[in-house]
Amino acid sequence: MDHALRLARRGLGNVWPNPAVGCVIVADGRIAGRGWTQPGGRPHAERMALDMAGPAARGATAYVTLEPCAHHGRTPPCAEGLIRAGVARVVTALTDPDPRVAGRGHAMLRAEGIEVTEGVRAEAAAALQRGFLSRVTLGRPMVTLKLATSFDGRIATATGESRWITGGAARRHVHLLRLTHDAVMVGAGTARADRPALNVRGFGPVRQPVRVVLANDAIPPLPPEDADHGPLWVLPGPPAGALAELGRRGITRVFCEGGGHLAAALLAGGLVDEMVGYTAGVLLGGDGRAAVAPMGLAALADAPRFQLAETRALGGDLFHRWVRAGA
Repeated sequence: MDHALRLARRGLGNVWPNPAVGCVIVADGRIAGRGWTQPGGRPHAERMALDMAGPAARGATAYVTLEPCAHHGRTPPCAEGLIRAGVARVVTALTDPDPRVAGRGHAMLRAEGIEVTEGVRAEAAAALQRGFLSRVTLGRPMVTLKLATSFDGRIATATGESRWITGGAARRHVHLLRLTHDAVMVGAGTARADRPALNVRGFGPVRQPVRVVLANDAIPPLPPEDADHGPLWVLPGPPAGALAELGRRGITRVFCEGGGHLAAALLAGGLVDEMVGYTAGVLLGGDGRAAVAPMGLAALADAPRFQLAETRALGGDLFHRWVRAGA
């Protein structure tokens, strides 16, 4: 299952509106087939693994990070494919909360005499599928808030100078995280001031993320959609409504790189699922621009809380990742 989870990671940011799933087929103690959800969401992981395994799938065990689908879409149900291939056992990490599946895939397998084991590495799978699970259960994508700051939490000097607070290794890592998200989001102020490209650079030809700008009026023209820039969506209204619209359009993972006002609005609305920080060993002082605008907190107990999940050095900077408390 750990191998299947590593395979599933390859689909992050590349398969929306589908979940990023991994599948490993084991026959006689050896891997006979493996697969992960392909760009655009198909073929599914199970189909890719079954095609690789061929006749060796009969009597084998399939390890899948999410319950095999049970509904007809643009492809036949994966549960049906596993049945036809003659697998003897299916091990899954999570039940799919999509109402079209929601246990039906497991039931189809059991009805055909296939042994089904559920819940293996469920916590790790849920963390990997947080975006898909959020879209299905909450109606909005998972939101990752990125903050690149000085040691004292500033994103620019008092005059607005910000290039570059962090170093090259940190900036390259930002592009890697953009690559694992379906969309990159900023507010109108950032779009006007910086005219950001909001694309992935330095990783060769890739499926570029959707560029989302939250704005109620016109914004300066950003680069048009092409091979190097994803679609540009301008959405009006508050973040909660915009995120709900992104969920309706199939987006599962959003990387927010907006300024302090957008960060404050997302945090105050309880809409941030993860935070990633890049902290440099430079101090800009109290007259520098804060990473997060005023939130109007009256008591410490009202402050959003996050739990440290990861930290490491990136060149001369510190990278740290935080997960919303209780998530």
